Amino acid sequence: MTGRTLIILGAGGDLTRRLLLPGLDGVLAQGEADDLVEPLELVGVGHHTMPQEDWREQVRTALGSGPLRDAVVEGTRFEEADATDPDALLRLLETAEHPPILYFALPPAVTEHAIEALRGVDLPPGTRLALEKPFGVDGASAARLNAALAQLLPESRTFRIDHFLGLATVINLLGLRFANRALEALWSAEHVERVDIVFDETLALEGRAGYYDGAGALVDMIQSHLLLVHALVAMDAPASVGADDLHDAMVEALARTRVAGDSATASRRARYTAGDIEGRSIPDYASEEGVEPDRGTETLAEIDLEVDAPRWRGVPFTVRSGKALGSPLTELRLTLRPVDDRPRGLRGEQPPAVVRIALMPERLSLDLDINGAGDPFDLDRVRLETEFGAGQLTAYGEVLSGILTGDDTLSVRGDLAEECWRIVEPVLEAWRRDEVALEEYAAGSAGPEHWSSR
Repeated sequence: MTGRTLIILGAGGDLTRRLLLPGLDGVLAQGEADDLVEPLELVGVGHHTMPQEDWREQVRTALGSGPLRDAVVEGTRFEEADATDPDALLRLLETAEHPPILYFALPPAVTEHAIEALRGVDLPPGTRLALEKPFGVDGASAARLNAALAQLLPESRTFRIDHFLGLATVINLLGLRFANRALEALWSAEHVERVDIVFDETLALEGRAGYYDGAGALVDMIQSHLLLVHALVAMDAPASVGADDLHDAMVEALARTRVAGDSATASRRARYTAGDIEGRSIPDYASEEGVEPDRGTETLAEIDLEVDAPRWRGVPFTVRSGKALGSPLTELRLTLRPVDDRPRGLRGEQPPAVVRIALMPERLSLDLDINGAGDPFDLDRVRLETEFGAGQLTAYGEVLSGILTGDDTLSVRGDLAEECWRIVEPVLEAWRRDEVALEEYAAGSAGPEHWSSR
């Protein structure tokens, strides 16, 4: 009987408790429902010790009851080890009952040191590695990380985690675009006036200063996640939905993408000041615990892009993400061009029609102008809406399922990560030179009024 040993490095952190273990519960529950009995050994690893019963109780609390889950709880253990020590890593791998998966639930700098430490370790057959974003801190470090990983394992056994893009989201977008003649015919510069990709959230810093203040909205969301959504929007049809074909098409789209003109005029940045969101008082970002105000970290970022491809030539793309905003909005939006020749006599001026694809939850809406009630010559705007089918697992459940089964469709291939860094680095350099003012917006507002993408 085959199986896997999942070794979580950094298991004492919030990521494991809040996301990984609940995601694992869904994977195991699905396995029980499908009568899959492949065993799983779970090993938690931390830099500081944790009593075995405390760790087992944490796992027991996260996992429901069932034969696979009960077996995982019964067999799990916690090890104290330094993830950057080759000898410690070797001991962990040697004690694994099954082919191991090393999951790096660690800060990027520690992960990079741990990968270097593995270069002196003889990895067991079937080993897989899983890394959390961001992949490096800039393009050069991402390239170094990819080179180090390539010396350890083939790309197909290296999983760079992007929990933002679940399998259902990816397949829904591919099906919507390439299985519907009406939408695929619209999906080009001939019919689309502009494209906006927006991820606005009401959550503020929420105690994440240790990571977020060193990253900011541009790196945390746009570089790590939203440029991958952009690739799915901008790419041409892949030959198949298999991982290699899909990733090839995404890389091609990103390789044709660049900042639209000068980075100083094609980007905007701001951070929130004190305000109120849904009755909660939000302090000024600069006064949040752990924040270094002089660092100038942005909590809202927006960049204008262009895609040098026949399908999109001349169409502006704007990608935006921010925190502590008054209302959540997670969508990609295609604003359509007006019709070329509307017959005289049809009345009613409407704003440009829009195709909206909401990502959380996943929903499609399409604006149409139709004859309204009363005078048939008066046109009224209506909106057609439908919901996509939801996936069976949470985002992290889908991530873990892919790692456990070896399906790397949701993994961010190394060249994808490097292309994302290439696109944003001119903007980061312009910001470091203070060529773009750090604006402010009150928490609970929609951001600076003159920004265009909301």
